[in-house]
Amino acid sequence: MNALKRISVVILGVLVLAAAGCAPQRQSMGEYFDDAGITTRVKKALYDDPSLKSTDISVATERGVVHLTGTAKNRGGVVRAGVVARKVDGVKAVRNDLKVK
Repeated sequence: MNALKRISVVILGVLVLAAAGCAPQRQSMGEYFDDAGITTRVKKALYDDPSLKSTDISVATERGVVHLTGTAKNRGGVVRAGVVARKVDGVKAVRNDLKVK
């Protein structure tokens, strides 16, 4: 009986944390596809910018926040990539971790 009480307390704790928003949350299918669309649009915008070599830039998106990694030719390229990404529809924020070659 003691083990049953412990299990019940653990389950109740998990439910309380989930209800409070403290449990890890997964993306819904809609959010996943929205993020995939944002990633595609950001990659296209970077590719279309003649001052950037987009093959050296990786793009990932989670819940509308774009994460840029990779390299740029100079500091201006790092800044430019962030500006281009921010202008894409649906982007909530940009985390620019690009490095200068």
